Amino acid sequence: MQHLDGNALAGQLAELFAFDATMASTRCGGCGAVEVLATAMVYMDAMGTVARCVHCDDVLLTLVEGDGRVWLSTPGLSALEITR
Repeated sequence: MQHLDGNALAGQLAELFAFDATMASTRCGGCGAVEVLATAMVYMDAMGTVARCVHCDDVLLTLVEGDGRVWLSTPGLSALEITR
């Protein structure tokens, strides 16, 4: 099977990220709990935003903005389910 570079994902990702992400179901990589992202505990006091699992306090995602860029990391998400 021939592979393509990451540009092949452009159309699918554009469709995926045009939604209310807080309503997406997430599975915590720490405890396995499945909740919509809106239930996460969010801390915005530091250099960026940190979302933690409401059940085990593991970091689900971090979001840092600066210099016209956004860095998104999802170290604690083992899955993100998006309903269309």
